[in-house]
Amino acid sequence: MTRSRRYTPVAEINVVPYVDVMLVLLVIFMVTAPLLQQGVDVELPKAQAKTLAKTDLPPVIISINKQGQAFVNQGGDPEEVLDMRGMLVRVAALKRKTPDLKIFIKGDKAVAYGDVVQVMGLLQQMGINGVGLITENVEPSRT
Repeated sequence: MTRSRRYTPVAEINVVPYVDVMLVLLVIFMVTAPLLQQGVDVELPKAQAKTLAKTDLPPVIISINKQGQAFVNQGGDPEEVLDMRGMLVRVAALKRKTPDLKIFIKGDKAVAYGDVVQVMGLLQQMGINGVGLITENVEPSRT
């Protein structure tokens, strides 16, 4: 008398569909990552400077292109050209939300120095003391 054993299937996970999904997600992230650059394209001046530590709050970046037009990367369309009054209104609204607001100015190297200083002066008059300049980092010469 032979007893027949019943076959009990073992639950197995088929990982092939999960690998396919992961590859699709990888391709999507690779395509969209370059599009996430914020702000306006400006050619930054080069300077030796320390990189700042990351913070929880995203920085407010005021970009000034070589035509002297200003753009703010938060609180509206980052591609919208703003005059000085419009820029100040937008920054004032951001300051009301975040009192210890830090602002970085990204000025094209071809823009007049006076335009950048004017923006910095207006921000300081608004009570914003955390104003910094964004530059392109240069490797120190080793001679």
